[in-house]
Amino acid sequence: MTRTILITGGGGGIGRATALEAARRGWAVGIIDRDGESAERAATEARRAGARRAWSAASDVTDEQELIDAFGAASTALGPVDGVTASAGIEINAPLPQMPLDTWRRVLEVNLTGTFLTVRTAAQTLRDAGRPGSIVCVSSPSAFVGFAGGSNSAYGASKGGVSAFVRAAAIDLAPHGIRVNAVVPGATDTPLLYFGLAGDELEAERARLKDAAARQIPLGRMADPIEIARAATWLLSDDASYVTGSHLVCDGGLMAKSANDF
Repeated sequence: MTRTILITGGGGGIGRATALEAARRGWAVGIIDRDGESAERAATEARRAGARRAWSAASDVTDEQELIDAFGAASTALGPVDGVTASAGIEINAPLPQMPLDTWRRVLEVNLTGTFLTVRTAAQTLRDAGRPGSIVCVSSPSAFVGFAGGSNSAYGASKGGVSAFVRAAAIDLAPHGIRVNAVVPGATDTPLLYFGLAGDELEAERARLKDAAARQIPLGRMADPIEIARAATWLLSDDASYVTGSHLVCDGGLMAKSANDF
């Protein structure tokens, strides 16, 4: 069945991969990203990958009116929406004693409040059209376990909030035929892992993470974004028609493994 989906944070990383995976299925794709140029590049790639239609817009998920306007424009351009993926997110790390309040607020604003606004706007869009649908959020293993390296309080709190929100939203929206679930990616080779790095610094960090993944992740590597995208598109599809309020963990076995080795 062809579908029409919108993806926030679709200009890069897991969001972009989800847009391209949806395009390969022949779905219509709307890409919303704070960076309008990245969104349009992803839409162009989606057209080449087989999207029935592809559209893009610049919008900040923390701006309520911008998001409402973007969803309205998407519905006009693409037709009635069937599904939404809330992929927009940031990660800024610091040890808790040195975590600036502004940084804490910004991470929660984008990751948690942005997800809330996306899901609420998606639900309103689906209800106004009188349609059932599927909404997929992006959580993290840090919603469930503390990272051994530390310095993850803001990101972990934001994703813990996303996971709790998914369960609550699923209950509220089930009577309307709207499913709400989350994917839980482990270490995934996206620009988010290398935020603020370039050149030799970026390459050194990529090598370090590749080595860490080989030692610490049971499957011995980081995920390719397309692997997470396939999980997200399954949740968006009718194949997952009886799945709501759930988390689909895609972490290479990371959370199945104890950090203790004795």
